[in-house]
Amino acid sequence: MPEYSFNGNQFELGFPAVMGILNATPDSFSDGGLHLDPKEAVARVQEMAEEGAAIIDLGGESTRPGSEPVSIEEELKRVLPILEALPKGEFMISIDSRNLETQRAALEGGAHLVNDVSGGTEEVYDLAEEFQAGLILMHAQGDPKNMQNNPSYEEVVTEVKAFFDAKKGSLRQRDLPKVWIDPGIGFGKTTEHNLELMRNLNHLADPDWGILLGSSRKSWIGQLCGAPVDQRLGGSLASAIHAVSCGAEIIRAHDVRETVQAIAVGQALTGESKPEESSRNG
Repeated sequence: MPEYSFNGNQFELGFPAVMGILNATPDSFSDGGLHLDPKEAVARVQEMAEEGAAIIDLGGESTRPGSEPVSIEEELKRVLPILEALPKGEFMISIDSRNLETQRAALEGGAHLVNDVSGGTEEVYDLAEEFQAGLILMHAQGDPKNMQNNPSYEEVVTEVKAFFDAKKGSLRQRDLPKVWIDPGIGFGKTTEHNLELMRNLNHLADPDWGILLGSSRKSWIGQLCGAPVDQRLGGSLASAIHAVSCGAEIIRAHDVRETVQAIAVGQALTGESKPEESSRNG
C-alpha cells in the first residue's frame, strides 16, 4: 500500500479510498445543522473513521447552489474547535475551504489536505508545498451563489480537462506530496453535464494527479429519480461504484459504511483485488 507524508504525519493510503463528509454548517444541502456542536461533530468523525473512512473532509462554509459566503471569522469559529479535538495521526483530515486564511489556519492546526472547491491559486499551491499537504482541486463554473443559473459548455469533458491541464505547469514547479482533481459534479453543471463527466472520468486521468469524485446525495440523483435528498443512497452508491471502475482514487461520501461496502463488493464481483477496509498511519 502506498505511503504518504502529509503535514508531518505518515499514512498508508490504499485506493480506492472513501472520504467522509463533515459539514459544520447550518445550511449545507444534506447535513446542514447536524454537526455544529463540536462534541457531536467529533463523535460523527470517529463514527465515520470506524466505518472505513480514510479521510475526513471538514468544512465550515456551505457551497450548495445559491448559498451565501460566510466571513473568515465565522468559518474558523466553526471548524477550528472540531479540528483541535481530532486525533491527527489516526486518519487524514482535509479542510474543505476556498479561503486561503482558513486553509492556512487549518494546516497550522494539523490538517493534512486542502480541498479547494474554487480550483486553487498560486498561493494555495505555495501553501500546500509549505506544509507538505495533499491538495484537491475542483472545477466549478461560477460561484456557489450563481453557478446553477445557466451552466453552459460547448463540450464539458474537454473544457473541464483543459481547466486542469492549464494548472500542470504551476503544480509541477512545486514539491507536492499528492494532488487530486475533482470534476465538480453539481458545481455549475446541468444533470446532462454531470452524467457526461461521470461517463468519461477516465478521460481526466493523468500521471500528475489522481481523481476524486463527489456525487453523494446531489441533486442530479433527484432529477433522475425524483428522490428527495434523504432518499438518494442508491444513486450515490451506483455513482461511486461506477467512478471506481473508471479509476477514481477517492470517493467523497455522506454514507461511509454503505459506500465502503459497495466498493468492496463491486470489486469482488469484477475480480479485482479487495480494497483495504481503511487507511492507517504507518
